[in-house]
Amino acid sequence: MRLLDKYILNEFLAPFLFGVAAFTAIFLGADTLLKIASYVTKYGASSTSALKIFILALPRIVVYTFPMAVLLGALMCFSKLSGSSELIVMRSSGQSFLRLAMPVFIVSLVISLCAVAFNEYVVPWTNREYDYVLNTEIKKNLNPGVTDHVVVRDVQHGKILHLLYARRYNPKTKQLENITVQEFQNEEVIRVENAPKAVWQNGMWIMENGVIYDLTGDGVDRMIHFDHQEIPYAQSPDEIPKENKNFDEMTIRELTLTKKAYQAAHADTTPLTMEIQRRFSLPMASFVFAIAGAPLGVQKQRSSSSIGFGISVVIIFVYYAVMTFLEALGKGHVMPAIPAVWLPNLIALVCGCWLIHRVDK
Repeated sequence: MRLLDKYILNEFLAPFLFGVAAFTAIFLGADTLLKIASYVTKYGASSTSALKIFILALPRIVVYTFPMAVLLGALMCFSKLSGSSELIVMRSSGQSFLRLAMPVFIVSLVISLCAVAFNEYVVPWTNREYDYVLNTEIKKNLNPGVTDHVVVRDVQHGKILHLLYARRYNPKTKQLENITVQEFQNEEVIRVENAPKAVWQNGMWIMENGVIYDLTGDGVDRMIHFDHQEIPYAQSPDEIPKENKNFDEMTIRELTLTKKAYQAAHADTTPLTMEIQRRFSLPMASFVFAIAGAPLGVQKQRSSSSIGFGISVVIIFVYYAVMTFLEALGKGHVMPAIPAVWLPNLIALVCGCWLIHRVDK
């Protein structure tokens, strides 16, 4: 079986790599290159900045093309084996379709796990650099306006000590508004401070007219009012717009800490929950698409590779249409956030398992 597994993998990897290149090129041509052209004509972007934007856009595009490429690879692999009657010969030896497809499923699972790591350690950094190049080098936006949902983390030796959330930062008045500060000890919240605003004075943020809540396992131990309270770890007013990250620029740990800050301030955490779940659901779509694509490639008649490519495009369109629709329902609080993110994968997985069972029979 080892020779047979290698043979099936070779038939899978060629269309998979072609799919990565083809779908990435489609995304680049349909979106990124058009944006770069508009940056050059509208803002006079230099060739160096345009090249940076092009390179930094690649990682987040590749994350989306991996599931597409896996689907194309699995579908065309078994379409070729079926069309040339090789699959019939293989199954005549007593092997089930599930066993024959197992090498593709295992490799697709590895691709999904690698995509999760890639989406965690590479994509957030490139997204951050993309926005930096776009705003500072191309748009020359050196004086950004009001910043909503400011989150400041005080982390020392890998442990979170303080977590600050401000509903808004106004650069004109240099004030943070509607502030909640959580103090941690051994990853547990022991103190919460609330204040309507904080002002920048003498190189430090000063909260005014706030309340301190000392917490225990049973609830609030005591409550103290204060006129002024220093925040020694927060960034300067000039650094806040630069350091405040978008959700797609954060790692999962940063998203989790930001979610805690939102929860403490009673802000809506649905977008954060969906972003955290998407960091896993989108890469895992590669594995799900392999399960769905492999049995779809089995044809009783001989079929061309163009039919396989066409089926892949249709499935991809339906999948991303359903994903976009459900995410809109999740963000609109019509359905829970976690099911809204994972339901497209679940639907594809159920369909794939049913198709495998049907092919095996």
